[in-house]
Amino acid sequence: MSLKSIVRELKEMKDGISSTSKRGGESKQSHSWRKSHIAPDLPQNLLGPIEQGQWANLPHELLLDIIQRVEDCEASWPARAAIVSCASVCKSWRAIVKEIVKTPEQCGRITFPISLKQPGPRDSPIQCFIRRNRETSTYLLYFGLVPSENGSDKLLLAAKRIRRATGTDFIISLVADDFSRASNAYVGKLRSNFLGTKFNIYDSQPPRDVGVKTNARSSRRFHSKQVSPRVPAYNYNMGSIAYELNILRTRGPRRMHCIMNSIPIASIQEGGTAPTPTSFPHNFDEPFSPSPALNGKELVTDSSSINLSWPPVLDQGSGESLVLKNKAPRWHEQLQCWCLNFKGRVTVASVKNFQLVAAVDPSHNVSDEEREKVILQFGKIGKDIFTMDYRYPISAFHAFALCLSSFDTKPACE
Repeated sequence: MSLKSIVRELKEMKDGISSTSKRGGESKQSHSWRKSHIAPDLPQNLLGPIEQGQWANLPHELLLDIIQRVEDCEASWPARAAIVSCASVCKSWRAIVKEIVKTPEQCGRITFPISLKQPGPRDSPIQCFIRRNRETSTYLLYFGLVPSENGSDKLLLAAKRIRRATGTDFIISLVADDFSRASNAYVGKLRSNFLGTKFNIYDSQPPRDVGVKTNARSSRRFHSKQVSPRVPAYNYNMGSIAYELNILRTRGPRRMHCIMNSIPIASIQEGGTAPTPTSFPHNFDEPFSPSPALNGKELVTDSSSINLSWPPVLDQGSGESLVLKNKAPRWHEQLQCWCLNFKGRVTVASVKNFQLVAAVDPSHNVSDEEREKVILQFGKIGKDIFTMDYRYPISAFHAFALCLSSFDTKPACE
């Protein structure tokens, strides 16, 4: 019997035990009863066997060996869903999975939603693609090289563009059919100015070790009616993007600078590390609490108050933040166009194509290899299909937000 069959049978037996226990206690109760009544708190000795099931009593060594084998053989989606199934069996299985599954930086794999907030691998980039739907103004980020024929692509993030009188918002969610900012699926947003030349990246989750400013105006939507005590009531400014104005209509591609407020420049130095969150506060049992580094920080009442002049000027609080700039293309005389080496990942010429590298001052102790390393590349491969490859120290969420800024109309930059 294969490991996949074993995991499937274990999951089915666990579901059977849970459904049997639910039918025994709820068969005589209506659906409205469960919604409107409050059930009494049962003793822990009665809840224990129902919550855990018989698979929680397997020896730790056996569990470790089984899940380790599944982790080694199921390297990519959709087969990697077996790891998620193991984590949903019971608490003991979930603890083993968390012990075995590493971050994308360590293993180069995406497993759980929190992986989207963790930095990518240092050596080889994680390759994804974006599918644009013009009719619904949505953008779907998938894991993989190119779209598959059988439609089994793994959806990582989704975004919806909302045009406003003063700018554009891109609402980023974990699912493709729920873009409510009061939902647990809400991840963050990208907000632009009126011209589409300046953007701010907001995250629903605060960084663990970096103090960043919050957007108080966007948090007022929670003050009147808090949907869940586990949903964070603020948007945290993770970064800013500025496109250079091209008023004279001179020849050349777009030029952009990105300030990653939550990522220190020391992360690309030898021995440096980038902030790596381990969980979504509103997805677990602990109540949400801001990072201690945020205490006493000034609230930003309007996103337009962020200084995004060209070139971007960092204030004292973010002087050591990582700054990214687009890699300068070369002019090809025979083709009469600007060219970049995308290593086969981009096949269609577009004004949206770009590569980002670190903009490092010579005074910083950063090797030449790190200075030239492409941290994010984005480009077109077909009608409404784009590739996105990212690596350390940015995450999939950061990379997706940076790429979304390229989709917004920029008449002053072209």
